[in-house]
Amino acid sequence: MIRGGDIVKGTCLLQKGQPYLVVEREFHNPGKGTAIARIKMKSIKDGSVLSLTIPTQQEVEDAQVEIRPCQYQYADQDNFHFMDNESYDQHEVPVSEMEEKKYYLQEGNSYELTIWEGKVIDIKIPYKVIFTVAESENYVKGDTVSGATKPVITETGLTVRVPLFIKQGEKILINTETNEYVERVN
Repeated sequence: MIRGGDIVKGTCLLQKGQPYLVVEREFHNPGKGTAIARIKMKSIKDGSVLSLTIPTQQEVEDAQVEIRPCQYQYADQDNFHFMDNESYDQHEVPVSEMEEKKYYLQEGNSYELTIWEGKVIDIKIPYKVIFTVAESENYVKGDTVSGATKPVITETGLTVRVPLFIKQGEKILINTETNEYVERVN
């Protein structure tokens, strides 16, 4: 249990039987009455947002989640396979539960797994990731308009719109939150 006044950004709370991550916290002291904490939380499982107003002396249940750095090894038909970087334990994550993350996972890279009650409930993908262009259409010089883009496919199967000068085999930096091209990487 944690007091409302002790909740800070990054705290995990248990609400509606699910772990929520506190993304915003605002302290408010009305002058008359008790001080309150207004918090905005995001579900670690499904991304839904929940806002609460909690008196600072009231206790709420905190979720005991564990963040473990793990190396992504491979994916088979049903699961993503990870190895814990410290204990070398193996973690299997069902592909069906993390379908949207499959295009951002690259073999050999490390990711943080959020584990709650012995089960992986989230894979933290970095804000920006470097990909290699696997498929790209060529364009004809003079066929351009200011800011023209084309779709390319990365080695993981992710389709991204990039400037026309990007060629197959080049490395590009992608913003994983917006799925947009950032820059070419040398």
